[in-house]
Amino acid sequence: MTITQQEIRVAHVNNDLDRIISEANSIILGKEYSIRLALTCLIARGHLLIEDLPGIGKTTLAHVLANTLGLGFQRIQFTSDLLPSDILGVSIYNRDTGSFNFHAGPIFTQVILADEINRATPRTQSALLEAMEEDQVTVEGETRPLPAPFFVIATQNPSTHVGTFPLPESQLDRFMMRIKLGYPGTHAERELLVGRDRRELLQETKPVIKPERLLTIQKHADAIHVSSAILDYLQDLLEFSRNNSDYHTGLSPRAGLAILHCAKAWALMERHPQVLPEDVQAVLPGVIGHRLSTTRDLSASSSVDLASHLIKQVPIP
Repeated sequence: MTITQQEIRVAHVNNDLDRIISEANSIILGKEYSIRLALTCLIARGHLLIEDLPGIGKTTLAHVLANTLGLGFQRIQFTSDLLPSDILGVSIYNRDTGSFNFHAGPIFTQVILADEINRATPRTQSALLEAMEEDQVTVEGETRPLPAPFFVIATQNPSTHVGTFPLPESQLDRFMMRIKLGYPGTHAERELLVGRDRRELLQETKPVIKPERLLTIQKHADAIHVSSAILDYLQDLLEFSRNNSDYHTGLSPRAGLAILHCAKAWALMERHPQVLPEDVQAVLPGVIGHRLSTTRDLSASSSVDLASHLIKQVPIP
């Protein structure tokens, strides 16, 4: 059987993805599923929210992804006194020229780590809305494009912690995925305790690919075939969430698009020539957990439980 040029290109993409995941697994131990979800979100051109307790590895994961993908990186520590201008930039008067010069803020890079985003006020949180939706920012009446690719990786502490401001629904919906890392397993934690400091290993992490290669990988994900049966399955999931009394509000069309794009990226990582039902099911917890509003005991459930409930109730065509 003759191997086509397209198959060779896809094989190279798969090798790149395997190397990225392997490098991340060497730093973040025992969390391959979370790493794959995070990479899926980036390939699908989304933005990622990582919610968990302090010290779990949220910031480290963001650093690993930026380093291995060879992307420009800036970290913003969100605090209660942070202002929108600290993120976007500000114009400063130059006495020598008699004009104002714009000093770009840290948002003008490829990967932004918005660390502990819910410790800032809603006004400051909203400074990211235009950037996350349109890949541009408007400062003092002038619109400035952001570099491509552009990703926001935000971390947030549980809302029960002191000094946190809940993210409004409009802000949450800008994140394609929300994931949790959780505590490491016993074996992984022992490796953390007796192994080298993760910060030292992080400094040694080298780019696995170049930024332009990531754009190519994204195009390959876009080209993954989606059959009519899979689209029927996706629409059935959306309709069930909208018409079932277990939910206050169902999944929006934007949520449906997020599931579709993430399923394509997951299928690419799994070497599937087309999206399969298991690809949709694999990404479902990350996409719906922060979007689905429930009416009863499910409200205390994890995103995995919410996804499992949907998967059990909606048959595969």
